[in-house]
Formats: sequence, structure tokens, C-alpha cells
Amino acid sequence: MDFEPHPGHEFRYLTRADVVEAARGVDIVGAVAEALVLHGEGRTVLPEEAYLGWTTSGGAAARCLAMPGALTAGPPPVVGLKTINASLANPDRGIPRSQGFTLLLDPDTARPLALMEAAYISAMRTAAVTALAARHLAVASPRSLALIGCGTLARAHAALLLDTVPTLEEIRVYDTAPGRARSLLEFVAGLPRGAHVTAKAAGAARACVAGADLVVPVTTVTEGYIPPGWLKLGALVAHVSLDDLTEEAVLAADLLVVDDWSLVRDDPRRLLGRMHRAGSLLGPRGEPWPGAAPRPRARKVDASLADIVTGRHPGRRGEADVVVSNPFGMAILDVAVADRVHAEAEARGIGRLLGI
Repeated sequence: MDFEPHPGHEFRYLTRADVVEAARGVDIVGAVAEALVLHGEGRTVLPEEAYLGWTTSGGAAARCLAMPGALTAGPPPVVGLKTINASLANPDRGIPRSQGFTLLLDPDTARPLALMEAAYISAMRTAAVTALAARHLAVASPRSLALIGCGTLARAHAALLLDTVPTLEEIRVYDTAPGRARSLLEFVAGLPRGAHVTAKAAGAARACVAGADLVVPVTTVTEGYIPPGWLKLGALVAHVSLDDLTEEAVLAADLLVVDDWSLVRDDPRRLLGRMHRAGSLLGPRGEPWPGAAPRPRARKVDASLADIVTGRHPGRRGEADVVVSNPFGMAILDVAVADRVHAEAEARGIGRLLGI
């Protein structure tokens, strides 16, 4: 027998299909912008991520991330946790690379409010961050988009950027697997604005990037390959996959923006964290990594995306500036979007109520 009374409790469970349906009624870019503003005002809680990595039986890299976060503005505050898991071999199995759950908690009782598939929200909030960067940091009328990597994140970016950047006329895509590039082009053609843009596959990463106003790498690489010479004057690089730029490209950028410096600083696996430890990248106040002597060509982080969105930092100084936005990824954005998806699902009766 149980050792204490447990009154019945129900929470709302949303499958991926439920999340996609409920998200139709959500302004995802607006939710992300609001969360960034709150973060810039210090009205969020963003603990360190928990990272678990391992090697699969077939030798592929796999990992699990646990990412808690809270928006404390309220009332009521929004509290939640995203777990997102990935195996690099999954696409070869015909299944998505990443999947997981986002959990929302009742801020008073700490009991579960909702549990929902995480990968769709994760992809869309990532694309929403890029859309905001394009709104505030791109040249006045960006016309060309380069997508390197043609998986789920590329589709999310194509869909959201075509919807939010009305001046786009051309999309170039590149993937080491040509079939994935062809599949992405078919997806773009089926989008509402797909017929109004020229979309084509490039034969190499450099050809994809050349002349693009917006450059969005969404790959799984761990070593940089985009040097500064590939980038058009005035380009905005939304450095989504975090390791595609070379160190020289980061150092040469006219403006370097991050979403959260503490997350970037504390991760030794990604480019900017490695540069900070090596003394070639300084924090927003010019601070070096403890014990690391700044190198002669070291540069500092210029601003956070919250600084840009709220106008605390003016952004690019001129149309020829090359701007790098390095969005590490914040759990508060997943939680913010999940909260709105949950509210929409509650209002429309989407999903199922499950007991604990």
C-alpha cells in the first residue's frame, strides 16, 4: 500500500501533432521577443544546462540536454523544463535527429501542468530568434538567404523567414547529402510564399554563402569552415549551429551578438566558449576567462540580443557591417512558447488529460 495520501491530479499531454495544431494560434516570434525582453530586464531564471553525452553502439555521437527555465514577470510566473535528446545517426535510420519533452509546472504547487513534444517548439523558437535577428540586425531589405544544412531546422527557418522577411527573393541551400537539399527545395515550393522566391541547391557551401544577405548554418559540424572572405559585406550570419564559422570570421565581424553570455561562456564544446578559454574572445565588459591572458587580436562580445531588441544597443552601424548573431539557445524561450501553446490547447481542448 502507498505510504501517504495522493489526491488525484491531471495534466495536459500534447503529442507533436497536438503541438503543431495549437501552435497555429500562437505568435511564436512575439513570444520569443517578449521572453528576450524579460531576460534583459532580469525577470527570468536560467540555470545551467545539464549535458549527458555518449556514443551509440554504431559509433555515433548522442546526447541529452536538460534545460530548466522560468519567466518570473507573472502573475503567474511560468516555470518549466525542456529535455531534448539527439543521435547523429538518426537521419540514416529515417527518424528525426532530435526529440524530447517540455514540461510546464504549476508555480504554486510545483505539480505538472502540461507535458508536450519538445522538438517542434525547439525548432520554431530557434527560427524565431533568427527572425528577430533579421528584423533588427540585417540590412534594410535582405533579398537572399543561404541555408547550410537541410534538415528540420532548415525547414523551420525557411517557413518562418519567408513569412517574416517579405523582401526575400532567393533561397540557396546546401547539404552534404544532395537528397536532403532536394527535399528542402520541395518543402520550400509548398510554402505559401514558395512560388514567389527562387530556390535552388548550391554545389558547395561556399557557393551557397556567396552574396547572401542572410547566412544561416544549421548543421552538425564541430569544426569551422566559413572564413570571413566568404561573407558578403553587410551579411548577417545567424550562427545557429554554433561551430560553422572559423575563429577568424568571429574576430573579423563588425558586430558580435549573443543571446546569453553566461551560457556561451560556460560551454567548452562550442566555438565561442573555446575562444574565450583561449583568450581570443572577451565577455561583454571585456572580461577574460579566469587565468587566460587576452591575445593581441582578442575582441569582445558587443551586445546581447535583448540589448538589440530593446534598443539598448543600436545594432549595426552601417549597411556594409558583417554581423554575427550567436544564439546558444535558452530554455526560457522554449518555456515561453510552450506556455502559449498550452494556453491555446486549453482553450481549444487539444490534447489529452492524463492522471498521475
